[in-house]
Amino acid sequence: PSGERLRDWMGVEREMFYDRTQVSILPMAFCFPGYDQKGSDLPPPAVCRKTWHLDILQHLSPRLTLLVGGYAHKYHLGAANGASVSATVQDWRSHAPHVFPLPHPSWRNTGWIKKNPWFEANLLPALRARVHEVLNEN
Repeated sequence: PSGERLRDWMGVEREMFYDRTQVSILPMAFCFPGYDQKGSDLPPPAVCRKTWHLDILQHLSPRLTLLVGGYAHKYHLGAANGASVSATVQDWRSHAPHVFPLPHPSWRNTGWIKKNPWFEANLLPALRARVHEVLNEN
C-alpha cells in the first residue's frame, strides 16, 4: 500500500516505478529495524546506513530525489535542520525542483495528509510535473 501511494503521489504507473533504468529506490538502511513499543518503526540502524547507503549513493546520479520520511529528511537535509516532518515538507519549495521532502506514504500518515490539505493541493501537482519532466528528459 505504501508503494501504491508513493506511485500515486509521483503520478507514475507501476511499470515505470519498477523500471530500474528510470527509478531508483535507496532506503536509509538495508535492514528492517523492528518496531518500538508504540508500533512505530525504529530508526534505521546506523551500521546498516554506514555499510551500504553511501557506497550505493555515489553510484547514482539522480536528477530528482524524493526524501521519504523524517529519517531521510534529517540525513539528507542536515541534522541542523531539526525541523519536524510537517515543517520540512511544508518548506518543500526551498528544495525543489531537484529534491522533494515527503511524509512517509504509510497508512499511518493518512491523518497527517487530511490535516494538511496543502500537501495534495500544492506539493503533489508540482511533484508530478517534475517527475514527468525528469522521466521525459531521455
